[in-house]
Amino acid sequence: MSANNTATTEKQGKAPDALASRQWWVYMVRAENGHLYTGISTDPERRFRDHQRGKGARFFNRSPASALVWWRRCEGHGDALRQELSTKALTKKAKERLISQFDSASSLLVKACALSSAEAKLSANQSQTQHE
Repeated sequence: MSANNTATTEKQGKAPDALASRQWWVYMVRAENGHLYTGISTDPERRFRDHQRGKGARFFNRSPASALVWWRRCEGHGDALRQELSTKALTKKAKERLISQFDSASSLLVKACALSSAEAKLSANQSQTQHE
């Protein structure tokens, strides 16, 4: 085997490992006309910004991307592809249900963070008042 063939084999052997080691996500973006786009990425927020700039999916040629509305972490690239296909196969009603459940879960997490932050501030203020 020549040095050139060895280099090619090594590159081919490393590519799947590089894909597998990244964190993959399946995500949905709402277009301004209300339609939903489903895709995969290692960085859904960056990918959404790309969609807003008109890069990537032709889907947004007719109606620009308006909001990143849902995302889910996947086990790897293959899992992300499978999740993307199964999400795309859902009815619009089922996708909207996923989004509304996601919004509710996100809201609960934000409320929990805000509550713990408020509790920490309150206890700090009470400690200061007691020491004065």
